[in-house]
Amino acid sequence: MNAASTAGAPGTPSAPGSSAPLEGVTVLDFSRVLAAPMATQILAELGATVIKVERPRCGDETRGFEPRLPQGESAYFFAFNRGKRSVTLDLKNPRGRDLARRLAARADVVVENFLPGAMDKLGLGYDELAAHNPGLVYVSATGFGQSGPDRMRKGYDTIFQALSGVMAMTGEPDGPPSKTGIPVADMTSGLWVAIAALTGLAGRGATGRGRHFDVSMMDVQLSLQALNAARLFALDEDPSRTGTEHPGRVPSAAFQTADGGWLHISGSDQHWGPLCSVLGLDGLVEDPSLRNNAGRVAHRERVMTALRTAIAARNREALLKELHAADVPAGEVRGVREALAAPHARERGVVTGFDHPTEGPFQAVRTPLRETGGEPAPAGTPPLLGADTDDVLAEFAGLDDAEIEGLRATGVI
Repeated sequence: MNAASTAGAPGTPSAPGSSAPLEGVTVLDFSRVLAAPMATQILAELGATVIKVERPRCGDETRGFEPRLPQGESAYFFAFNRGKRSVTLDLKNPRGRDLARRLAARADVVVENFLPGAMDKLGLGYDELAAHNPGLVYVSATGFGQSGPDRMRKGYDTIFQALSGVMAMTGEPDGPPSKTGIPVADMTSGLWVAIAALTGLAGRGATGRGRHFDVSMMDVQLSLQALNAARLFALDEDPSRTGTEHPGRVPSAAFQTADGGWLHISGSDQHWGPLCSVLGLDGLVEDPSLRNNAGRVAHRERVMTALRTAIAARNREALLKELHAADVPAGEVRGVREALAAPHARERGVVTGFDHPTEGPFQAVRTPLRETGGEPAPAGTPPLLGADTDDVLAEFAGLDDAEIEGLRATGVI
């Protein structure tokens, strides 16, 4: 990694005596809101030193998003900014831009999510920074990418869900289109930003050369349509909403049970007989036209009606035990509280926490990657706005206390 990178910086969640996978990698993070900050949080919790550059006084706008905590901090901000160091720089000020360039000269990775060309106008685009740091991996995360007729168009998660066909595919067949229950466009794009950064670092290890990656949220959402697109390409059929049902598999759907709960069952041919036996549907299991999936898809309405009727007469927990005993894939439809509190999630340590300097102890969902046989890395703490400005400018830009105070007096930091 960059010889100037700093390992073990504050906020890096390395266990004592261990080496986190990305220890020694320095990431300069100009991104805001969700997708790219999620990516840099992943890098931070895998051991990278992530320096989050924020606007003086206001910072990342998600610091003001709901839900708010008693001391005014944002739980939304907490969800995607753990383990980072916060530096405030006014990038509209020439001195602020100069400091940003000095930080970039010491970085391994730069992540930004401004509109195309904005960083070039600031003198912080890839070409200029790479001229002084040829090994720099630079990731530009935008709504529509660096090229194309929509490149300057702005958008949010639900806009990308709408434009990409994801919204049209979500919801019940006889109902309106619906957004997903999570910000899927932002979060899947965040994963690709992280993939881009790691790909660049791996490539640099082989060639010594950095590169510029163009991550488009719209491209990412269209890539999620791979199976729907395969159906379109194969059958010239534009897929439509199917609720919880699978367009090409029967059974695969959520069914309501007698006690008001919901149970999702998804089975292949080898599960069909055991499922019918558990439900007492001897007539279906004996029908040769239903023994393979293609036949069940062709007779979807008859099969689904029989399954719904049989399952509606059973209580969820008792039925689930029987299905598991018969090796039929099935799972309760859980709420968020129930899912996070499930015994398997507790055993895996999915919910963790951190001690925030003003809000105190706070729970968090752990970054899921872990080393086999090792302890998962602890969650980092989200930084207060500008909390690390002095230390980072001294460490990475070589400024003394008087210079830093002068910058603060003029509003650069």
